[in-house]
Amino acid sequence: MKVCISSTGTTLDSNVDPRFGRCAFFIIYNTDSDTFEYYENESRNTMGGAGIQAAQKALENKVDAVISGSIGPNAFKVFQSSQIKIYTGVSGSIRSAIAQLKNNELTQTAAPNVQSHYGMGR
Repeated sequence: MKVCISSTGTTLDSNVDPRFGRCAFFIIYNTDSDTFEYYENESRNTMGGAGIQAAQKALENKVDAVISGSIGPNAFKVFQSSQIKIYTGVSGSIRSAIAQLKNNELTQTAAPNVQSHYGMGR
């Protein structure tokens, strides 16, 4: 399974970013091969639509799930329509979040947990 994780940095020791659309980086982790890659979130400084753009980029990477501290309504709709599993309220290191996922300790999110434009002033 490929998982997209909002991240504050580029390693597994980086923290899960509390923002999805405005995070600094995304880590794409493959649970089958225990490998990862990262990319900078180019949409984080846009005036609007950061969540949608970030979600579309994650879909281009053919992810099966998303882990973040929070997710807004627009990104949530993109993932929900593509049947991507969404896990929010996650904090701590990327490594810890992956372990929680593998141990079935994360609960799927049924609705967005922040409003549109969350994190713009950070």
